[in-house]
Amino acid sequence: MQTALLIISALAVVFFGLWLIQHSQFRNEEKKRQFELKRESQKSVSPIRLRAYERLALLLERTKPEHMLIELQQKEPQALQTWSVGQVQQYLLQTIRAEFDHNQSQQVYVSDEVWDLIVGARDQTAAFVISIVAQLPPEATAQVYATTLVSAFASNGTTPTDKALEFLKNEAKEMM
Repeated sequence: MQTALLIISALAVVFFGLWLIQHSQFRNEEKKRQFELKRESQKSVSPIRLRAYERLALLLERTKPEHMLIELQQKEPQALQTWSVGQVQQYLLQTIRAEFDHNQSQQVYVSDEVWDLIVGARDQTAAFVISIVAQLPPEATAQVYATTLVSAFASNGTTPTDKALEFLKNEAKEMM
């Protein structure tokens, strides 16, 4: 009886040891498989993420006041001579909104911090476009508005757009 109990105990220890070894191997294989899946996924996602960074950099550049005013001049060469301050301001705000709306899906591919900076840059640029009108006399022309807007934006130091763009570039570099 004791011998049978001893044999059963020894077999239990052996089976438990085998189970531990096999379980450990299974876990290692699973980790390897997960790593390979992640690596393959990164290969396909990385180019998409890089394009997202490029598109968001373009969004930030396109919503700088000087760029939007150049675009306006190209579309409507006489706009600053014939439009009112309100019309130019409305055009700038619509451009900011349209550029942002067009690129909103890119938030899926960037960090929350980058996206928050981009949203902040959008909001602060729009607020800046609005605030300049309040600084002008009621009889100011669209040309005066445009000149004041560009010079105030340029002399504002590091703008939220510049901060977002710098952070975006740094994050993209880390990814490469």
